[in-house]
Amino acid sequence: MRPQTLDEIIGQSHLVGANGLLRGLIRNKNLPSIILWGSPGIGKTTIAKVIANEIGLPFYSLSAISSGVKDVREAIARAESEGQAILFIDEIHRFNKGQQDALLGAVEKGSIKLIGATTENPSFEVNNALLSRCQVYVLEPLSIEELRLLLNTAIKGDLVLSQRNIIAAETDALFAFSGGDARKMLNLLELCVLSVAEGDVHITNDMVKTQAQRKMAQYDKNGENHYDIISAFIKSIRGSDPNAAMYWLARMMKGGEDPKFISRRLLILAAEDIGLANPTALVLATSCFQAVQMIGYPECGLILSEATLYLATSPKSNSTTIALMKANQLAEAHPEGSVPLAIRNAPTKLMKDLNYGIGYKYAHEYEGNFAEMEFMPDEIKNTKLFEPQKNPRENEIAGFLKRWKKYGY
Repeated sequence: MRPQTLDEIIGQSHLVGANGLLRGLIRNKNLPSIILWGSPGIGKTTIAKVIANEIGLPFYSLSAISSGVKDVREAIARAESEGQAILFIDEIHRFNKGQQDALLGAVEKGSIKLIGATTENPSFEVNNALLSRCQVYVLEPLSIEELRLLLNTAIKGDLVLSQRNIIAAETDALFAFSGGDARKMLNLLELCVLSVAEGDVHITNDMVKTQAQRKMAQYDKNGENHYDIISAFIKSIRGSDPNAAMYWLARMMKGGEDPKFISRRLLILAAEDIGLANPTALVLATSCFQAVQMIGYPECGLILSEATLYLATSPKSNSTTIALMKANQLAEAHPEGSVPLAIRNAPTKLMKDLNYGIGYKYAHEYEGNFAEMEFMPDEIKNTKLFEPQKNPRENEIAGFLKRWKKYGY
């Protein structure tokens, strides 16, 4: 079911649609080296192969999971023997610095058009030297409408599935379990069809749930369960269950999961789900992330274990997450909010004459290092974005903020 042309690709219209960023470059055969960043099963490999077909260049593919510097150099040599070729590297974020550096010369010369695919933020995982020579394009998970179109296309167009009478009576679970991942949805569809020996196949939510649970039995760091297990791990910590968190951690470590991947998720959780309830959690998670980069398996398992248990047993709060969400909404609704004159910068006499900075109260000159004044634009003054939650640390913060009576604390 893999598309062969741009018009057959479902989703990613912002890149390959009629007015997509990549379509114009492909049409003009003026493609730079690129990095495709997005979650699994949404078209990174497909787009790379279609680009090669459309431009008419030889296509060489490497997986960063199983390839070394020697493989990279051999692939570059083969590409250069063709004059120019596309070199596709899946999971490029798993290449170390030496492997990435081996690509620089060929990318610089233009003898290869590099297409890297990554599920991780390339700003953190791709060397700056290589990143500066590539354009980064972000892929989006498929929408429900796009998944439905893909489902119907597979039922009618796949050589095997089209031989069965498949009735998609219920699709909610199929779409929910896929999470915008086309490959996961097609695999679940196939499992459901294979579970019915003969006759009509009625796809139901219960059937999908049963097949999805069976597929979760094993952990494959390169497959679909990769994100399901990390989700279970994070939700267990968020739910303050150290036992479940340790079980999922052990599953990942036994499966050979990249410890940087695990520690990065712990770092995000510390800020998102613990926050001001225990600010030390962010410090410990940062130390964990730094430590696992210096110490590999098996010893880094102890570091991950300590961080996991600390975060799982820590007080929880998402007050910072909620405050940021509200602030983003407010900034979007009021993008032109004027800075009050009292807190504007006044580096020149003219600005002072225009009352810039006039009325500003220097907090440290007042009792308790607090001066009551308005810092918001006039049109949204007195807006409250931060709401302390009920835990010892934020109770202290709430007590301090009670002096800000105008905000209702």
